[in-house]
Amino acid sequence: MKELKLMKGNEALAEAAIRAGVDAYFGYPITPQSEVLEYLSREAEARTGMVVLQAESEIASINMVYGAAGTGKKVFTSSSSPGMSLMQEGISYIACAELPCLLINVNRGGPGLGTIQPGQSDYFQSTKGGGHGDYRLLVLAPSTVQEMADFVEFGFDLAFKYRTPVLILTDGALGQMMEKVELKPQKERTFVPLDWATVGRTKDRNSNVITSLHLQPDQMEEVNRHLQRKYREIEKNEIMYEAINCDDADYIITAYGLVARICTKAADLAREKGIKVGVFRPITLWPFPYEALAKYGKNVKGILDVEMNAGQMIEDVKLALDGATKVEFHGRMGGIVPSPEEILEALEEKVVGGA
Repeated sequence: MKELKLMKGNEALAEAAIRAGVDAYFGYPITPQSEVLEYLSREAEARTGMVVLQAESEIASINMVYGAAGTGKKVFTSSSSPGMSLMQEGISYIACAELPCLLINVNRGGPGLGTIQPGQSDYFQSTKGGGHGDYRLLVLAPSTVQEMADFVEFGFDLAFKYRTPVLILTDGALGQMMEKVELKPQKERTFVPLDWATVGRTKDRNSNVITSLHLQPDQMEEVNRHLQRKYREIEKNEIMYEAINCDDADYIITAYGLVARICTKAADLAREKGIKVGVFRPITLWPFPYEALAKYGKNVKGILDVEMNAGQMIEDVKLALDGATKVEFHGRMGGIVPSPEEILEALEEKVVGGA
């Protein structure tokens, strides 16, 4: 039976992992996501036997994920922006080795050490491959605490379906925000041996070797071609988005995560003034819903892209629209969250007024 609780976003992530029967967490504390590790340390082992380990660094934690994921177990880590930067080499190894795992980035403002306040400035890092080589992460962007919890089990399902790392990209405001969340019943931890996992040699099978090192160029090219075929399959099957009042809209606001919620209020204020505004929210940041946005965009007079950064997702918005309509940008940085009123003002000034 499902259970309704009032929870902070970071704690909802952790609780959802426990209830999903996850096997292990390896992480390192960093604001504003430290509650994930704290909650798991307090709750997980006694309830399910889940392994929870604070590593000596983010570099150590991602390599622990690499090793544990190689056994076929459900394992994950979480961090915030500078910590995710330290993990990029390990993430690239995991992607090439085709290992399923879940990564969580509770984005804070940057660059550098930046601020502990919320930001969306890790969009490029998350969606374009923050580490080396031709690889992709499947990226989910929740806009509520409920989605933060729901995307944990869903993320693991996708990770094992495609044998790939999946990233939940959220932000410090959602991580610290308290909302009602409906939690699924507790699952038991179970393990089904997988053909590719490193579980050692038995009488029925040989041992597996998992690696991202392929010294022969023809072999390395084939590994890359295989990965690209897999990514095309993900693009074909796993695109998710939300279109709010876009069918009759004269203007559209594009935004993701927490900002999309604020933009929905701005769109409501605009409609009260007689301006028909819709909101298009990508849920999968990669694969990005190019075709869906193009379909709505060709019928409107203009689009305002709103982000908590200097302008990152706007590049994908413009690619989707391919010049079909005017695209303007409104961004806040340094941990400042835009208000519905300022978004409406920016829409009227940059898009409606200039249409």
